[in-house]
Amino acid sequence: MSIDVGSILQGKVTGITNFGAFILLPEEKSGLVHISEVSNEFIKDINDVLTVGDEVNVKVVSVAPDGKISLSIKQTQEVSNNAEVAKKKEFSKSANFRSGNGHNRSVKKEEQGFDALISSFLKTSEERLSLLRRNTESKRGGRGGRRS
Repeated sequence: MSIDVGSILQGKVTGITNFGAFILLPEEKSGLVHISEVSNEFIKDINDVLTVGDEVNVKVVSVAPDGKISLSIKQTQEVSNNAEVAKKKEFSKSANFRSGNGHNRSVKKEEQGFDALISSFLKTSEERLSLLRRNTESKRGGRGGRRS
């Protein structure tokens, strides 16, 4: 089995550093999963997610001419998540079609248009800013000059 870019393999975590994890691949080859490629969420400490000896699925991102292999755990999760999302979308479409609900509401939002959405956003943000200003100015003594 050759290690080609884009292939998904199973490997074992052999070492962890502050910037990533080393994975033992088939054919006794080793690759690195950078900490940014472990999960879609922010990871402060990779030890919270991985431990030495874990079996993980990895996708080969690149193979450098000098033999260094870059891997990603996150991209293997995205493949399975995309399949789940597609199933959920298909189910919701069929459920909306059968019940007759939900479809009209989404069409109305699309017809509302970008300008209406922006004006709605501006209105709410201006209200929030005025409330914030009112609260902070009362604590600072208002806009007038200093009292002697």
